[in-house]
Amino acid sequence: MDTTKFVQLFGEILAPDTARVKAATAALKAEYYHLPESLSVLLQLLISDESISIRQLAATQARSLVPKHWKALPAQQKPQIRQHILQKTLEEQQQLLRHGSARVITAIAKIDLEDGQWPDLFDTLVQAAGSQNPRHREVGTYILFTSIEAMGEDVTGKIPQLLEVFGKTIGDTQSAEVKINSMLGLSRIAILVDAEEDEASLQKVQDLIPQMVSILKQAIDAGDEDRTTQCFEVFQTLLGCDSAVLNKHFKNLLQFMASIAADSDNDEDARSQALSFLIQSVRYRKLKVQALRIGEQLTLRSLEIVTEMGDADASDEDVTTGRSALMLIDVLAESLPPSQVVVPLLHNLGPYVNSPDPDRRKAGILALGTVVEGAPDFINTQMHEILPLVLRLFDDGEDKVRRAALDTIMRLAEDLAEDLGKEHAKLIPALVKHIDTAMGQLTGPDDKKNLDTIKACCNAIDALVDGLEPEVVKDYLPELVPRLSRLFAHPDYKTKAAAIGALGAMAASAEEAFSPYFEQTMNSLSGYVRIKDSEEELDLRCTTCDAMGAMALAVGAKPFQRYVRPLMEATEEGLHLDHPKLRETSFLFWGNMAKVYKDEFKPFLEGVVKAIFESLESEESDLDVELGEEAADLVGKEVTIGGKKVKVSAISDDDLVEAGDIEDLDGMGDDDDDDSDWADLQTITAVAQEKEIAVEVVGDILTHVTQHYVPYLEKTVEIVLALTEHSYEGVRRAAIATLYRLYAAVWGLQPEEIQKWKPGLPLQQKPTDEVVKLGEIIATATIALWGEEEDRATVTEVNRNLAATLKLTGPALIASPSTMKPFSETLLSILAKKHPCQLDIGPLDSSSSPDELDPGVVEASEYDQLIIDTALDVVVSLSHALGATFAEFYKLVEKSLLRFASGSEAYERSTAVGVIGECINGMKAAVTPYTSSLFKILMHRLNDEDAGTKSNAAFAVGLLIANTKDEKEIGRHFNTVLAKLEPLLQTEEARMKDNAAGCVSRMIRRYKNKVPLQAVVPALVEVLPLKEDWEENEPVWETIVHLYSAGEPTILGLTPQLLPILEQVLGPPEEQLNEKTRQQVVEMVKFVHSKQPQMVRKYPGLVNIVRG
Repeated sequence: MDTTKFVQLFGEILAPDTARVKAATAALKAEYYHLPESLSVLLQLLISDESISIRQLAATQARSLVPKHWKALPAQQKPQIRQHILQKTLEEQQQLLRHGSARVITAIAKIDLEDGQWPDLFDTLVQAAGSQNPRHREVGTYILFTSIEAMGEDVTGKIPQLLEVFGKTIGDTQSAEVKINSMLGLSRIAILVDAEEDEASLQKVQDLIPQMVSILKQAIDAGDEDRTTQCFEVFQTLLGCDSAVLNKHFKNLLQFMASIAADSDNDEDARSQALSFLIQSVRYRKLKVQALRIGEQLTLRSLEIVTEMGDADASDEDVTTGRSALMLIDVLAESLPPSQVVVPLLHNLGPYVNSPDPDRRKAGILALGTVVEGAPDFINTQMHEILPLVLRLFDDGEDKVRRAALDTIMRLAEDLAEDLGKEHAKLIPALVKHIDTAMGQLTGPDDKKNLDTIKACCNAIDALVDGLEPEVVKDYLPELVPRLSRLFAHPDYKTKAAAIGALGAMAASAEEAFSPYFEQTMNSLSGYVRIKDSEEELDLRCTTCDAMGAMALAVGAKPFQRYVRPLMEATEEGLHLDHPKLRETSFLFWGNMAKVYKDEFKPFLEGVVKAIFESLESEESDLDVELGEEAADLVGKEVTIGGKKVKVSAISDDDLVEAGDIEDLDGMGDDDDDDSDWADLQTITAVAQEKEIAVEVVGDILTHVTQHYVPYLEKTVEIVLALTEHSYEGVRRAAIATLYRLYAAVWGLQPEEIQKWKPGLPLQQKPTDEVVKLGEIIATATIALWGEEEDRATVTEVNRNLAATLKLTGPALIASPSTMKPFSETLLSILAKKHPCQLDIGPLDSSSSPDELDPGVVEASEYDQLIIDTALDVVVSLSHALGATFAEFYKLVEKSLLRFASGSEAYERSTAVGVIGECINGMKAAVTPYTSSLFKILMHRLNDEDAGTKSNAAFAVGLLIANTKDEKEIGRHFNTVLAKLEPLLQTEEARMKDNAAGCVSRMIRRYKNKVPLQAVVPALVEVLPLKEDWEENEPVWETIVHLYSAGEPTILGLTPQLLPILEQVLGPPEEQLNEKTRQQVVEMVKFVHSKQPQMVRKYPGLVNIVRG
C-alpha cells in the first residue's frame, strides 16, 4: 500500500472544499479501506500525528475499520499498538480526542478479549480509574463505560468489581467528568444486572442512585448543559432497565424531577428534560405512578409551569418548558384514572380561570383542553360546568386567552363531537361572531393575530359539525357558506385551507342539504386542484381534494359525476409530486369515490389498486436523515420515534469530528456500536404514515367494490398480512382491521344460505373453502399480533374487529381448536388486566403490596377501560356465535365478569352486568348451571345506587328467568324480582323503564300464572311506547300479542289505551320493531279491528295498516 499517498488523501478530507473532500473520501474507500494496512496507518496517525484534527478523524475512521481488519494485522505489531494507544489516550488533554481514542480501544478490546488477548487491559483500566492523576481517572472510567456498553453480557462476571470501582469514582472530588463517566458506566451495568439472581449488585446500584441525583443537581446548578444532558440520559436509561433498579427511590426521584421542572431559576433545557423524564415515567411506569398517588401533585405543578407560556401558542413545535408541561398533563390524563388527574385539575382550576392575570387564565383553559383526549367520558359528565367556563373565556379581553379557549373548544369537538354538538346553538354563533370580528379587523395579509383567530375558528367549526345531524347543519349553511367562501380568495394559503376544510366538513355533515351550494363551491375550488408550484400550494391542493371528496359523499354520485375523471387524473398526478401528504390525499379521495360509486368505480380499479400496492410494498429506511449537521435545526425539538416523542440533543463529542460532513464508512464494517443505540427504535417515516392510510383505503375499496375486487384479493392478503408485523403500530392497526374487512367482504360473496350461520360448535353450516382458508390466515395473524401487542390502541382495534366479525359471520372464524385456545388465553389476559399492553415495562414492584400494583385491582384510566370494554364486546359476540356451547367458555370468564360486576366503579359494574345479560341471551338454556351465582349478583345489582347498573340488572334478570331451567332458583326469587321492578317502571333514567318493561314481559311470557296480571299488565302498558331501548320491544310486544291471543281479560280491557300506542309503534321510525315482531303486532291490530272496528277507525295509521 502506498502509505504516502494514503496520508495525503486522508489530509484532503479536512480541506475546506466539498469537491476535494468527496473525491478524497471516494478514493480512500475504493483504493485503501479494504486493505488491512489502512487500519495500521490510521492507528499510527491517531497515536503520533501532530494535528488534532487528523488524529480525531483517524480515531473515527479507525473505529469503523477495527472490526474488519484488526485480526488481519501482524500479531507482532499489536502489543506495541495497544500499549501506545492506551498510553497516548491517558495523556491526551483534548476531551473530544480522548473519547474518540477510547472508542478505538474499546473496539480492539472487544475482539481481543474474545480471543484471549490483552488480558491485563481490565486491571490497567481499574488502576487508571483509581489513579492520583485526574486525567487518568477520566480515561479509565470512560473506557470502562464504553467497554461495558460494547461488550454487554460478556462483562457480566466483572459486575461486582466494576460496581466497586464506580462506587468510589462516582464521588470524585476533583473531576466532574469522572463522576459523569461513573454514572454512564453504572447505567450500563444496571441494564445487565439480573434483579432476581443478583440481589447484591442490584442493591449496590440502588444505593448509588442518590449520588447520581446529587451529580445531576450539581450540573444543573453549575449551568453545565452538556453534563446535565448526560445525567438526564443516564436516568432515561435507568428508566428502561428492570423496574427494581429505580423502584426503591422512584417516588423521591419523581418529586425531585418535578421540583427541577418547577424551579424557574433553572435553565429551561434542564427543566424540559426533567419534564421529559416525568413523561416517560408516567408512560412506562403508570401502575407504579398510580400506586404512589403522585398524579395530582404532578398535574398541579405542571399547571403552574404552563402559566409561563406567555404569548406562545400551544400548537408551536419548539420544545419549551410550558409545552412540555402541557404534554405531561396530557400523558397523565391518558395514563392515570380521572380521580388522580382530571378531578384535582378541575377542583383547582378556579383560581386560574378567574385570575386577573391573563397568563394564568390561559394556563387554566389550556390545561382543561389538554386532558380531554385522555378522559373524554369523565369530561362529558362535567360538560354542564365546563362549557359556560369555556364560552366565557372565549369572550375574554385578552387575545391569548381567547385563542386558548378556542383551542379547548376544538379539543372538545374532536373527542366529544356528538355531545358538544348538542350545544351548537351557543357555540356556532360564538365562532361566527369571532370570525366576523377578526375579518373586520384584518389589516392585511400579514395580520397574524386576526388570521390566526380566523383559522382557529374555521378549525373549530370543522371539528364541531362532525357531531351534528344534517337537519341542524342545514340551518347554518346560509350563514356560514358565504363567509367561508369569501376566504377561498384570501392571499394567505393557510387561511384558505382552514376555510376549505371547514366547508368540506359542513358538506359531509349536511349531506343532501349541501346540494344548493355544491356547484358554486366546486367552481370556486377548481383552481386549486392542479396547483403545484410551491409547498404551500401542494398543501392547499391536499385540503381542496379532501374537501371535494367530502362533498361527493354529501351530494351523491349523479351531481358529482362530471368531476370524477378530472379529479381522478389530478389525484393520480399527485402521487408523483414528491409530497407525502398529497399521496395520502389521493388515496383517501379514491376511497371516497369507491364509497360513492361502488360498482361504477370499476373503470378506475386497476390503476388505483396498482398505485396502492406500490405504496404498500415500497421500501423504508430506518432514518429519514442522517442525524449529523443536516439535522442541526432539529436540536431542541421533538421528533416521533417508535411512536414516542423524543427530544433531539446536540450530537455528542464521542461522535463529532472536525470534518463532520464528510462521507463516512457506512457499510464498510460491521460496527455494532453505531447501531446498538437504535436497536429498539424505529422512526415513523413518511412512508410508514402513507402505508397506514393506503391500507385503510384498501379496506374501503374492497368493502364497496367487492365483486370487481375479487381478482386482487389474493395479492391483497399477501401484502396486508405482512404489514401486521410492521414496526409502526399505526400500520399494524390498519392492516389487521383491513384483513377483517376483507373477511367480511368475502363472506358476503357466499350463497345466502351459507351466510345465515347458526350458533354453536361444531359448525352446522360450513362456509366455502375460500372463506375457510382466509379465516385460518386471519386467525393466525390475529394470534400472532393480539397476544403480544404492547400498543393499547392496536389491541383495542383487534377487539373491535373480532367482536364485529363474530357478530356478522358467527363461529366460523374460531371453529378450529387451534384458534380457540390462544384466542381464549389472550381474551382472559385482557379481562384480568395482565395483557402486555396493560402492564408496565418489567416486573411489578415487589416492595409494594400485591393489591397496590395489581392491574386487576387498581382503578383504570379511560384508555385502559376501553381495552376492557372492547374485550367484553368480544365476549358478547362469542356468546351469540357459540350459543349453548358458550357455556363452557363462560366458566373461564365468569370470575372476571363477577369481579367487574362487584367493582367500586359504577361504569364497570353497569357494563359487566349488561354483558352478563347478553351472555345469558346467547347461552339460552345452557345458562342453567350458573343460575344460582347469577341470581346472587343480579339481585344485588337491582339495588345498586347507579341507575345504569340497576337498569342493566333488570335486563339480565329478565333473560335469566326466561332461559334457565332451574325452577327452584326462579321460585326463590320470582316475587322479589317483581317487587324490585315496580319502582323501576316509574323511573325516567338510564333506560330504566324500557329494561324493566322487558323484564316484566319475559316473566309474564314464561310464568303467566305466577304474575298478578291485573296489577302488572296496566303498569306495563303505562310505560309504552318504549323510547330508548327498542330491542326490548320484542319481548314486550310478543307478550302483549300472546296475552291477546289467549283472550286475557286485563289486556283486552286495556285496548283503548293500547291503540294510540300501536299507531306510534307501527309508525316511523321503522327501527322500533324488528320484522318478526312487526308482523305479529300487525296481525294483532287486524284481530282487534275484526272485533272492534269502530275503535280502530279513530287512528288513521292503524286503518292504513289494516287495509294493507
